[in-house]
Amino acid sequence: MSDKLKSSVRPSQEGAPVSNAIEGVRPAWVDDRLFPFESHFVEIDGHTVHYVDEGSGPTLLLLHGNPTWSFLWRDVIRALRDDFRCIALDYPGFGLSTPKPGYRYLPEEHADVVTGFVDALGLEGVTLAGQDWGGPIGLATAQRRPGVFDRLVLVNTWAWPVNGVLHFEAFSRIMGGFPIRFLVRRFNLLVNAFIPTGHRRRKPTAAEVTHYRRALDTPERRQASAVLPGRILTSRAFFAEVEAGLADLAHLPTLIVWGDADIAFRTQERERLEATFPEHKTVIVEGAGTYVESDAPEEFVAAIRDWAATQRGEVNRVDETNR
Repeated sequence: MSDKLKSSVRPSQEGAPVSNAIEGVRPAWVDDRLFPFESHFVEIDGHTVHYVDEGSGPTLLLLHGNPTWSFLWRDVIRALRDDFRCIALDYPGFGLSTPKPGYRYLPEEHADVVTGFVDALGLEGVTLAGQDWGGPIGLATAQRRPGVFDRLVLVNTWAWPVNGVLHFEAFSRIMGGFPIRFLVRRFNLLVNAFIPTGHRRRKPTAAEVTHYRRALDTPERRQASAVLPGRILTSRAFFAEVEAGLADLAHLPTLIVWGDADIAFRTQERERLEATFPEHKTVIVEGAGTYVESDAPEEFVAAIRDWAATQRGEVNRVDETNR
């Protein structure tokens, strides 16, 4: 492994180094051609959190779901780092991040870690991009740090309790039950099932699937992905808190990018997000699955660029009016 791919520290936007940066090790199985970014590591509340920090400009904070990691955003980062500062982290237990002992991999805990991460890097003027679990985790973070987040990008996700909704009840009870959790831990079931079915426009390459498998390559590592399906129901208090705070974020300009061939998140969830965020633009990516940013990266990137240009135009018009 070359020295440049070892842990390093990028200065925060104020110019000071991240004080709790630590020396981490990027494993040899990460292919520099598929993931051609410098790996950074920072300690957050005892966790070793891996992240990539590429480019310059307005900050995009890219949050993944289950059973993925920052690798999910590789094509987006490659395309947008000339225009944005693209930051993508791995939750403890996912990707290249290591949890401290006793971590339970709950979404509310992940939100605590992301909040600590935002504080540690001194982020400001952030556009949150949350996919799947990254939606509620990121929105919880934005609620806890008002003024840090300027815009939202929501991608095949949700932000409220779904107890009593048959679609989610059945998934959570089946996938969160002991038999499936055993299969996840023993055979990496979620990676082997979700990565192929979450891509509907293209078939992930063997090398790509390997990068998801290797990130969760032991039963202990796979506990992180095994826990989350059941928490769709049992973390109801967390989702109720996120839902209660949505009104405080409803004024933010929001881009909703939606793969319409997703079997997890449906038209109902998209329409509820549209109703929640009146300052929204929706881009439907026809035929794309859950992982639309990986399934149709060109269209995802185009949606971000077009929307960002519109936002800049609106700011310029306001400035002209105020002169």
